[in-house]
Amino acid sequence: MNDLHAVHYVPIATTVLSAAFCAILLRRYARRGSGAHLLWWALGIACYGLGTALESAVTLAGNSPALNKAWYIAGAILGGYPLAQGTVYLLLSRRMANRLSALTLPVIVILAALVILSPTEISRLEPHRPGGAALVWQWLRALTPIVNLYAASFLIGGAVLSAIRYARESATRHRAVGNALIALGALLPGIGGAMAKTGRVEVLYIGEFVGLILIWAGYAACVRTPSPRPANRASESPAVEDPVTA
Repeated sequence: MNDLHAVHYVPIATTVLSAAFCAILLRRYARRGSGAHLLWWALGIACYGLGTALESAVTLAGNSPALNKAWYIAGAILGGYPLAQGTVYLLLSRRMANRLSALTLPVIVILAALVILSPTEISRLEPHRPGGAALVWQWLRALTPIVNLYAASFLIGGAVLSAIRYARESATRHRAVGNALIALGALLPGIGGAMAKTGRVEVLYIGEFVGLILIWAGYAACVRTPSPRPANRASESPAVEDPVTA
């Protein structure tokens, strides 16, 4: 690709940040010894980083049917789902969360399999830009918004609801700010993805990078302890220190 600009290297930085953030989430899980939501979030950030790594490979080294399909699965299908499931396990009962996983996970697997099985229209495969237009089974692109709507409902909706609840008390304002940042950060890749469909995939690269920074900043704000808590609160569930907590 002869017309490379600085923006085309942004997905590399996003991938590096994703790896670091994923490690932090896994370390927190290991330290607590529990928290299914942390594992789901770690998986979500790993998928996030995988998608941007594939973007880098396509942009810098060239596209192929296999790379393009892998990017579509990691980005369009798995981009927000694991993060949303993390919120599901945090906000809902374990039984309800397990039921939602049992209902939605097979859909994710089937969609990913269909993307793999779909023929590729080589004439629509851009040499250095990933996209869904090259899939012959274009009806798949009409199904992925359903997954994204589910993800947005829990990831963004849960963060917004928690931000409103936490804003009512001065002691939890930092968590209100953190959840607001998470909601905004989760929204940006979706906006970038919509722009990518018009051919401006570079907007997606920026949206993913800034979105990840905001999500990480929001998470950090939520888990920090602003001041020592009274001794009689020491027995509270550690889950309240995580973002988007009801």
